[in-house]
Amino acid sequence: MRADIFCRVIDNFGDIGVCWRLARRLAHGRGWQVRLWVDQLPAFARIQPGIAADVALQRYAGIDIVHWSAEPPTLAPGDVVIEAFACDPPPAFVRAMQASPPAWINLEYLSAEPWVEGCHGMPSRRPDGLVKHFFFPGFTPATGGLLREPGLSAERDEFQASGPAREAFLQGLGLGKAHLDGLRHGARLVTLFCYPHAPLDALAQVLSQDRQPTLLMAPEGVAPGLEPLANDALQVARVPFVAQPDFDRLLWCADLNIVRGEDSFVRAAWAARPFIWHIYPQQDDAHQVKLQAWLARYPAPDQAQALIRGWNASAGASARVAAALPAALAAPAWAAWQEMARAWDEAQAARADLADNLADFCAELAKKR
Repeated sequence: MRADIFCRVIDNFGDIGVCWRLARRLAHGRGWQVRLWVDQLPAFARIQPGIAADVALQRYAGIDIVHWSAEPPTLAPGDVVIEAFACDPPPAFVRAMQASPPAWINLEYLSAEPWVEGCHGMPSRRPDGLVKHFFFPGFTPATGGLLREPGLSAERDEFQASGPAREAFLQGLGLGKAHLDGLRHGARLVTLFCYPHAPLDALAQVLSQDRQPTLLMAPEGVAPGLEPLANDALQVARVPFVAQPDFDRLLWCADLNIVRGEDSFVRAAWAARPFIWHIYPQQDDAHQVKLQAWLARYPAPDQAQALIRGWNASAGASARVAAALPAALAAPAWAAWQEMARAWDEAQAARADLADNLADFCAELAKKR
């Protein structure tokens, strides 16, 4: 199969994160010839070293990368066209699709809301005769599933079982001796990848007063006000933006991950560790419905659920996090959260991943052309 994947970067890294993982899965896992169209190459370059931010056409890891500019190059459509998150391919490209209509997929945002099961895979015929199918990631067999590479669980478990591997990896990210010594002596490791409005004051207040010391790791440029909040009990370390496999390993290292956006959310789930999802805010609090739908499927203890709701609260987030975080970190809630995170990972990993489901779906559509 020859496939075009279109990506408009809206959430800085989440959109391109999903599209780049999907492109690699289809190219390397299914043998597809993949062409990835990206409108903001600088964002892509930050999560994938080797991508040139100023080159219109390039090839990396066996995948063709096209800068989706205001005047995109004229290229013939492939057998499959995937628009990520309803981004609408260029009009000229869509017109070219009419000569030999491909399997056209609108890869939707991830949602746990029940209605997506009824819409997953549904066709929509346009006035020009082209048919677009809606493909919904999700958490049940009636959806497209979640992106996951073969062998990921075994690789993660081997890494998490090796103290030397974890230490060598963190040292490679620039972690100094003092921070590594703290982790050896039982400090908690928390990663933080959040939106600017996160209740950082409450997070720092609780962790700085906790009996167990914490090392809080955040990417460069994220939560720039962290450092003044540090003290002896709460240390802050900055890490560079890294390629996706190393981002996965960073999540595997942590005791608690705080993540934002869709790609990081799924990767935090695959870390099989407790995590807080900072959901992308929408007008009129529409994101709260999406958050509640996920929490209904994420059987964390009540204390963890209260913490996640508080972190995403539209008002009073700091007060709610200050109250909920100590309870979520205390035994037995913390132990229950750890056990649940492992079980939830195993349950989701038992299902086929999104890339395989999507490839099989497109193969069936191709038979009907």
